[in-house]
Amino acid sequence: MFTVAIIGRPNVGKSTLFNRLCGRRLAIVHDMPGVTRDRREGKASLADLVFRVVDTAGLEEAGPEVLEGRMRQQTDRALSEAHVALMLIDSRAGVTPLDAHFAEILRKAPIPVILVANKCEGGAGKPGFYESYSMGLGDPVPLSAEHGEGLSLLYEALMPIYDAHMAQEAKDEADAVRAAFLETEAASAAKPYIDFASLEPDEVPEDDDSDPSQDPEDDFSVEAFDPRGERPIQMAIIGRPNTGKSTLINRLIGDDRLVTGPEAGVTRDAIEVDWEWGGRRFRLVDTAGLRRKARVENSLEKLMVADTLNAIRLAEVCVLMLDANMVMDRQDLTIARLVIDEGRALVIAVNKWDACADRKAALQRLADRLETSLAQVRGVPFVTLSALEGHGLNRLMDAALEAHAKWNRRVPTSRFNRWLKGMIDRHPLPMGKHGRRLRIRYGTQAKIRPPTFALFMTRPDDLPESYVRYLNSGLREDFDMAGTPIRLLFRATKNPYADK
Repeated sequence: MFTVAIIGRPNVGKSTLFNRLCGRRLAIVHDMPGVTRDRREGKASLADLVFRVVDTAGLEEAGPEVLEGRMRQQTDRALSEAHVALMLIDSRAGVTPLDAHFAEILRKAPIPVILVANKCEGGAGKPGFYESYSMGLGDPVPLSAEHGEGLSLLYEALMPIYDAHMAQEAKDEADAVRAAFLETEAASAAKPYIDFASLEPDEVPEDDDSDPSQDPEDDFSVEAFDPRGERPIQMAIIGRPNTGKSTLINRLIGDDRLVTGPEAGVTRDAIEVDWEWGGRRFRLVDTAGLRRKARVENSLEKLMVADTLNAIRLAEVCVLMLDANMVMDRQDLTIARLVIDEGRALVIAVNKWDACADRKAALQRLADRLETSLAQVRGVPFVTLSALEGHGLNRLMDAALEAHAKWNRRVPTSRFNRWLKGMIDRHPLPMGKHGRRLRIRYGTQAKIRPPTFALFMTRPDDLPESYVRYLNSGLREDFDMAGTPIRLLFRATKNPYADK
């Protein structure tokens, strides 16, 4: 797919332009320079041009041993995979020495570079716009990403490059088809020619008894549609800062796709990465670490927290990363309860297991905290692993698939009502506030993801919480839903004699 990389020094409006082209607020935008650290990809459109756009970190000169250097490596990767680069400058600030330095580098790039003078709304950006001609990157495109001005000029600059790319793609595809055709013709010509008209009856070759349907050349059967592969499983990696979330995703996909490092809080945006494992498609979401609410001080951190919470709401499976040397502290429990309240499937991953000082004590503490503090979802699966060394990753993915299957489980209505009758016979419903015994008439599963059951009964407000927990525990045990959030909705049945 045609790919456009947005590059430039920090705080020139790259993420704002990215959001404008995607039509959604995907990237975090803030006045603080250097907000973007990982490269973020999105599907963009500009009039009739449909392409992939990549938001990158600000261009800075630094070595790979520091965070800025690792961010620069991600930008270089995005530039090497793109078909065209948009270099943004702040026209109000004019051309800075850093802009000129990177313009000199980009002039040698193997792909076209379009110079974009951002923040050109009003008259304050005119001096910087005219000054940008000196950068040697051709005519600049005046633009205001925040207000959406100048997009038609950007379209005119992109269109020739886009059309040339699509024409080249069409030519490559036609050449591939022609090459395949010629190869087939050559293979046919190599077969011996038999003139059946000149042969005697006894010399005519006998029919081949083999089944032609087994010949791959003659197999026109359609592969069965697998509905499980229709949509990728959305799996969010969450946890406190510096627990190894980005390292885990890099190890899973086998590529340094995300910026990692010993510094806490490297990740800021929720970055999505498409991946396939065991024949199933996944969309892995790396999130910013969630700190305690009292420690979230500035507005940027609030935006990061909001982005992470949104990733949890959109996820199907959430992997809560723990540090093996600080297993299940108060903040970890808060995050786990948040996932459960949102109704997402939860898997706990105890990372840095190779560096754990006391493994037996860590496992005992984890089991105790799950039993006492998360009793409402008893049976949450947990896996020990080392994201840095790549140990335990297959067990993690097996646990995630199993949790996802339970999260999608559906119980037939007839079976559910037979189970419900048995539960009530074992422990009858208590008396209501007015001395009348409560009665559950019937129930059904209203929805999945998470499993939600509607039960119709008399006076649901009088049902004690202890009986709700009794039914909840029975569902988990009898229908193999351990560790899955279950919602029970009690509805009052209409009394036909109330209006008589």
